Amino acid sequence: MRLRRTPLALATLLAFGVSAAVSAQDKTPAGTAVAGVELIARDALFGNPERTNVQISPDGQYLSWTAPVDGVMNVWTAPAGDPSKAKAVTDDKARGIRQYFWSYRADTLLYLRDTGGDEDFHLYSVDLKTGDKRDLTPYAKTRAQVVGVSHLHPGTILVGMNDRDAQWHDVYKVDLATGKRDLVEKNDKEIAGYLVDADYKLRLAQKSRPDGGSDLLKPDGKGGWTKVDDIPFSDSLTTAPGSFTTDGKTQYFSDSRGRDTSALYAIDVASGKKSLVHEDKRADVGETLADPKTGVVQAVSVNYLRDEWKAVDGSIAADLKALQAIGPGNFFVSARTLDDKTWVVGYSAAETPAVYYRYDRDGKSAGKLTKLFSVRPKLEGKPLVPMWPHEIKSRDGLTLVSYLSLPRSADANGDGKADKPVPLVLFVHGGPWARDEYGYNGAHQWLANRGYAVLSVNYRGSTGFGKNFVSAGDLQWATKMHDDLIDAAQWAVKQGYTKPDEIAIMGGSYGGYATLVGLTFTPDAFKCGVDIVGPSNLNTLLSTIPPYWKAFFEQFAKRVGDPRTEEGKKLLAERSPLTRVDAIKKPLLIGQGANDPRVKQPESDQIVEAMKKKNIPVTYVLFPDEGHGFQRPENSKAFYAVAEGFLSQCMGGRAQPIGEDFAGSSISVPQGADGVPGLADALKSHTQQVKK
Repeated sequence: MRLRRTPLALATLLAFGVSAAVSAQDKTPAGTAVAGVELIARDALFGNPERTNVQISPDGQYLSWTAPVDGVMNVWTAPAGDPSKAKAVTDDKARGIRQYFWSYRADTLLYLRDTGGDEDFHLYSVDLKTGDKRDLTPYAKTRAQVVGVSHLHPGTILVGMNDRDAQWHDVYKVDLATGKRDLVEKNDKEIAGYLVDADYKLRLAQKSRPDGGSDLLKPDGKGGWTKVDDIPFSDSLTTAPGSFTTDGKTQYFSDSRGRDTSALYAIDVASGKKSLVHEDKRADVGETLADPKTGVVQAVSVNYLRDEWKAVDGSIAADLKALQAIGPGNFFVSARTLDDKTWVVGYSAAETPAVYYRYDRDGKSAGKLTKLFSVRPKLEGKPLVPMWPHEIKSRDGLTLVSYLSLPRSADANGDGKADKPVPLVLFVHGGPWARDEYGYNGAHQWLANRGYAVLSVNYRGSTGFGKNFVSAGDLQWATKMHDDLIDAAQWAVKQGYTKPDEIAIMGGSYGGYATLVGLTFTPDAFKCGVDIVGPSNLNTLLSTIPPYWKAFFEQFAKRVGDPRTEEGKKLLAERSPLTRVDAIKKPLLIGQGANDPRVKQPESDQIVEAMKKKNIPVTYVLFPDEGHGFQRPENSKAFYAVAEGFLSQCMGGRAQPIGEDFAGSSISVPQGADGVPGLADALKSHTQQVKK
């Protein structure tokens, strides 16, 4: 299976999607140079994928994927040898199923689902033979965490549940046939997370310290824990203990201690000896491929400008070479059978949404790739554009790995050089402890197709580039982190991609905050902004974080600001866009989910109300059945229709009319419907539909 070796960081990346068909009518404002380029319908870019998240069961009997049922994403299964016999095995009718995986119990599949975007994910099982579905965590206000799944114990799974104490997860062994749970470990010592081996033995625990670091603990043999190691605060987002081999003799560890970028080490459990598996001075180690039965790591990836795989076990080298030959983009292994004879592999590039293949490693078919499904076949043959990696220097000398997409009107020969300047959207990632990367990006393609250049910047504080780059963002919200965005925008001007007065800023979560900062701290830098679930008041943000983030609070306090001290409160207020509402003089669009547990609705309400009192125009879009981002396709489509009209009016790009794009959506616009062309009229005929 494909494993990601990352610390327990609080990345808040957003994923958007829309579903129903849209009109391809093109309302191109005068002067927009997009002649001759087909307008790609929003549904093709953001609608439900046709099939995605393709996997194969450990015994090789079933293929599985998620696909729509009446417009709602559900899990489908089919005999591995005959995908045409597929049938849906879940029946969600609201937000859809996005997360699922196979257990090692025959014919048993597991999936996660929350309610209305509240992120209280319950874990469910589906018996494919009987069709029976069971909530394995049937407790109110409970967020399930999968702790262990093992082929040595196919009938059970280890699950963390916080029904006893909302802040901390106890560990239970759950019987997949009956749903019965048995307590394995009561978490009365404020443990942030547990690591188990394939035999379901608790081997390691991580406990946060007041200084922002953490202690690593092992069982003391008496029912308690004893400290064996520690992770300093400076390494907390780049160092993490990883999995054990099946025999329990080796543990893998992503470690930046004593270095900058994290390297992957193998630790001999008996002796404690560390052996370097892979390192790269440019970037942290990323994902690994491990033998399904032994757990031995066979390949490691590093993502600097683009994802790069390195075989660390010769037995897999030929396979990696075969997968790299698919094309110049990125491949990923989404599933492997337990006998390792069959893999499911995905491939994508900036201009190519993911395509899934079956890869055979055994017998006469060894080395054969068989195409299974395209995720977005509606985009085949459409005028998608390349994505160009760049290394941009900040004003104080940091290297900001960034990604640029250009409309065809600005790069007719596709060489990544500017033929002429065009309006640019600075699209800021969430987190902030996350990163942008190369690959197919629906938002980039959408904006480029409408006539905008798009620039995504890994500002300081982004992860993946070593601990020094992460730490450079500490206490720098709205200051040096924002300077990086301004520097990148100015770089784009100097390179001739855009003009200084033709730049918009847009993003979700931290990217939404960056948008608000852009319009308040640097009010002349951007022509307009689109904020999606972004915090406006850092004091209220940190006072309302979910209880199960208790273990990570010190990360917020030391990297953003400490709301427990007067000095910290003052700093947080100074860095809050809400305190600078008077400075807003450019158009602003805000999108919010009412059930967001991370950036709660008052974060948007506060700044909208403050702008109303100051008679500053703002358009506020609110979805009562969404959380941190807009998952229901009807809602995603509705918001993108509004955003497209908003940007068209501000930036001059082309836009489809709203038309029927609100159908089935819960969209409401508490403020500023007149600020977007056609929005007020579309709302008059809209019947709100709320689903949870």
